[in-house]
Amino acid sequence: MTGTGPSPDFYIGWDVGGWNCDNNGKSRDAVVILDASLAIVGKPWRGNLRESINDSATTEEWIRRLFLLCGVYLPSEIKQITLGIDTPLGFSEAFVELVTRLKCAGPVEHSHSNPYLFRQTERYLFQRGLTPLSAIKDMIGSQATKGMHVLARFAPYTQGCGVWTDGKLLTAIEAYPSACKNSETINSLRARCTPLGHEDKEDALTCALIAYLHAVRHELLAGPDAGVPASEGWIWVPKDALG
Repeated sequence: MTGTGPSPDFYIGWDVGGWNCDNNGKSRDAVVILDASLAIVGKPWRGNLRESINDSATTEEWIRRLFLLCGVYLPSEIKQITLGIDTPLGFSEAFVELVTRLKCAGPVEHSHSNPYLFRQTERYLFQRGLTPLSAIKDMIGSQATKGMHVLARFAPYTQGCGVWTDGKLLTAIEAYPSACKNSETINSLRARCTPLGHEDKEDALTCALIAYLHAVRHELLAGPDAGVPASEGWIWVPKDALG
């Protein structure tokens, strides 16, 4: 599944590394770009996006840099880019209230139900047999702040719970590759791809496929109900991945 032909829609997957992951052999940023036919655009990339984030003044400039890292130019005619990001893109309301107002949430019992450690979206996934990580206790705070920093820079507007945008070019969502291993929807799409050679790149590919589903086959994803705070965000997972 390779190709570099121009397309009005693109789906980018970003597996997020820490802010200073340059020399981390196990976990770095990885980027995979798919076109509207789900062909890989250019060559999947792995490294540290920190400099490209710092050096970009606008959303389009940052997207242009992502394409260049993958060895291709950003096409001149683009309709929409959907970015799937593998890191928590919010903190729980209870945690925010605790650190900003010293307001407690009440009795705390089991880890997976702890309102400080997990957002509603993560507790929803726990109830369905998945084991999402916590930005608070699982040492992924660096990745979470990096992803949220990118939202603040390049997609600062909330379009709905778990959906951010720049209002023009980019739509960003949170993805969770580990939850997709038993998803027939994702596995059928991945079967069309050759192995990418590293787990970070494979996760980025899954993120790109989630971005595609969000844009084109939204009904296949489990979405938030009205009671989920928009500030916490939402992890978009295929319905057929849930127990």
